[in-house]
Amino acid sequence: MIDFFAILFGYAISGERTLEEFYTRLQPFAESFMALFERDRLPTRSTLSRFLAALTPEPVEALRTLFLDDLLSPGGLVDRAGNTWVVFDIDGTREAARQRALPQSGELPQPCRRLDDVCAPGYRGRKRGEVVRTRTTVSQAHSYQWLGSFGNRGNGQYREELRKALVAIRRYLATYQFPPERTLIRLDGQYGLGVVLSDLASFACVTRGKEYSVLDHPLIQVRLHLLPDQLQQRPESQMVRSLYDCPNVPVGSLGILCRVVVATHPAGKKKSPVGVTRAGTVYELFFTTLPQQAFTASDVVELYLHRGAFEPALSDEDQEIDSDRWCSHSAWGQECWQLIAQWVWNLRLELGHQLEPTPLRTTEFAPALCPPSEQTATRLASSTPASGYASPTTATTFKVGRFSGQDFTLQPDGTLRCPADQKLVPHEQRREADGSLRVVYGASIRSCRPCPLHARCQWNGCATAKPRQVSLLLHPLQVGSAPLFWRDWSRREYRRRCQMLVRHQRIEVNLSPHVAAQPRTAEAILSRAQRAHTRLSWTERLARNVRGSAANQVTIRLFGVPEAFASSLGLATV
Repeated sequence: MIDFFAILFGYAISGERTLEEFYTRLQPFAESFMALFERDRLPTRSTLSRFLAALTPEPVEALRTLFLDDLLSPGGLVDRAGNTWVVFDIDGTREAARQRALPQSGELPQPCRRLDDVCAPGYRGRKRGEVVRTRTTVSQAHSYQWLGSFGNRGNGQYREELRKALVAIRRYLATYQFPPERTLIRLDGQYGLGVVLSDLASFACVTRGKEYSVLDHPLIQVRLHLLPDQLQQRPESQMVRSLYDCPNVPVGSLGILCRVVVATHPAGKKKSPVGVTRAGTVYELFFTTLPQQAFTASDVVELYLHRGAFEPALSDEDQEIDSDRWCSHSAWGQECWQLIAQWVWNLRLELGHQLEPTPLRTTEFAPALCPPSEQTATRLASSTPASGYASPTTATTFKVGRFSGQDFTLQPDGTLRCPADQKLVPHEQRREADGSLRVVYGASIRSCRPCPLHARCQWNGCATAKPRQVSLLLHPLQVGSAPLFWRDWSRREYRRRCQMLVRHQRIEVNLSPHVAAQPRTAEAILSRAQRAHTRLSWTERLARNVRGSAANQVTIRLFGVPEAFASSLGLATV
């Protein structure tokens, strides 16, 4: 199969828009190009098309295995507790295809389209066309290398593609001996469902949630009626989000427990493109399994929004290689082409590292947190701690046999319910010396005086002088104070350095004089299939195209290649 893979690799590197243009440019150097791979002749375009149409899953998956073995080592994300995480991005992209309208009637047969095997009607976004093909891409967020591409017709099969992506990630982690429990996967909003979270059981993840029924859960409602954990604002936006951190919330029909961060902000004049609007407030959901002791609620939201760096990588890929262009009308042929296109992207990054080896760059992703003692002195009662709040707690029993704060349960409407089924409403908030926030709830005197349980509830027993009050304490969450560090390489610098070297090279190609073939000593006996010019099998075709020892010897000399770079590739220098 090296005949056809050589063409596809050359096509991806060349930057030509179509195979026809690539063949036209390659034709004067066809013999020299194929001699690099010990092949005799350049296969025609029709032969390449038939080869891609005949591909089966087995050779494509074998190619994917070789592809995963040729990757750079990861960078990392250092959390506030000092642990290092490897981050991967999984997202989908799509390509639309135009189809001309055909007359349809009972007298005419059903139309047969060439792209029926690779495309189907689906969501097109802003792309023009009648049918689409969706593929799920996996990117290593620190080296910006691709780990795979998994496509399907129409809107795709996102859960099946996600499972394949997780297999590729596990293979990558096994190669570099990195623990899966320190792996973070950032997902697009289409994966924000409870059933999808069950597929990610062995990995930490962060995604935008779209199961807004979670907002009606009592745990969420109780938390929304308390003060927010943090306030978050992006540098390029004036919008301020209030963040509410809710751990161990069941999500979806399977009841998968995960950490839910609810972000709220006032609704504007225009409808918000994300989230759901209720009573003039926009609610956004973020699902994650990252530990609270290492990542604050603001860290979780910033990590998800940092996925925006994934979009320029897809844009650069479209400009340099355009993996989504049609190369085959068969599903596995198109999958093979997209895999080779991603391989060329990765090779450019690796060669760029060889040309200009530089260490990982370290960026302070989020600043360090101030110690609680320093925050307490200047914080107002209405302000939020830098680390957020832990789960609310109440005081213990103040007298034996009396009701304690634990007997008063929080309600979804933000009130407390006493053992006598009476309501206590919040009426005071004050900051404690240790940085905790005390929220005082009080009942009505008209409810306490006739209550049959006031003897077990009031301080003075049967003498009800004041209504019952209960304090709810919100202690600052214990989170590591260290800053978040993001370690990665440049996304464009290494690829552009490699491309600039190729564009400014001078190449000399020399062919040795042709050696005359020896005359035949015996008459060749043809088979009936050969006499009838029956098409050869792929094995016979590839065996026939092996370059013989008597063929012209090709010598290629490159000028302008740095000596260290040539030595790293095993090239002889002069």
